[in-house]
Amino acid sequence: MEDIYPNLLSPFRIGNWKLKNKITMAPMTRGFADDKTGVVGDDVVEYYRKRAADGVGLIITEGIIISPRAKGTFNLSGLYTNEQVKGWRKVTDAVHEEYGTIIAQLWHVGRLTHHEVAAGLPPQAPSAIRAIGHVHRYGKPFDRPEEMTEEDIKETIKQYATAAHNAMQAGFDGVEVHGAHGYLIDQFNSEVSNHRTDEYGGHLAKRITFMKEVLQAVMSEAGDNNTIIRFSELKDDAPQYKWRDPETTIQTFTEAFKEVGIKIIHPSVHQFDKVLLRGQTFHEVVRKHWDSNIIGVGNLNPEMAETAIQNNVINLAAFGRPLLANPDFVTKLERGKPLEIYDSQKHLIKLT
Repeated sequence: MEDIYPNLLSPFRIGNWKLKNKITMAPMTRGFADDKTGVVGDDVVEYYRKRAADGVGLIITEGIIISPRAKGTFNLSGLYTNEQVKGWRKVTDAVHEEYGTIIAQLWHVGRLTHHEVAAGLPPQAPSAIRAIGHVHRYGKPFDRPEEMTEEDIKETIKQYATAAHNAMQAGFDGVEVHGAHGYLIDQFNSEVSNHRTDEYGGHLAKRITFMKEVLQAVMSEAGDNNTIIRFSELKDDAPQYKWRDPETTIQTFTEAFKEVGIKIIHPSVHQFDKVLLRGQTFHEVVRKHWDSNIIGVGNLNPEMAETAIQNNVINLAAFGRPLLANPDFVTKLERGKPLEIYDSQKHLIKLT
């Protein structure tokens, strides 16, 4: 039955990663860690083990915060204490026992939080501009953030590097830096949230300086072949936001990624097949400016993913909700069996 999706289900190698297929588990915030310690438990171990046992090629974890101040809601896991590292080691050991590959997504929410969630401290951001909206699962409006000093920026970059180091100590095969969706790195990248006049502000090529420095620090710990960057036009706090010049913006990003030596990028959209400009989708425009590996995401279905891989638009296909609803997602594709439809009331409230 593998002939149904011959491209999607074929093995793929990136650096030292020998992936069973081109199916990727998209990063999805689950919120099942201990709220006080940020340590994951046995339920999280089994959650990821199941996907590895089913044969998912690459697993990207939920967002893992790099510090207490990076926290954006309750029950988020971390990678900044020894106890957290030990908890994640149980996960990576379980995944590797099933011959799987798993990477940690490193996350700092920046201004999208509240001091009562983020260790009693005000949110951090490139500029002291309050985001519009409410803290996820907490309900209170986002706090007004503190503008980060250059010392704050250097300390945060060190925290990213430490989290990457801890991820490798915990047995992860690599890391993904979350640079999308209106979180801290994206706040530096955006003219909406970054009004700085120093080396970290100004036009786009200067605003992405923070992102580049984070990537360089992370890559020094995890390796250039083991580091992914996720980027996007999307913003959780500004769903109507659009880039003024998408092609030039994408080109600026991809040139920056090449400059720092990134090999894998993860452009994020809500709908993979939606046209961005001139009849081309977001990922098709990215491919014009990027010859290396691309992870596709955005409400993909297997047929869409198969075609996109065949046409070299993407190299790997990330699935989110289908993998929540179907721990046996790969097996069902291989055998041509129907997939269970995702139901938030059933699949989001607990780990299955």
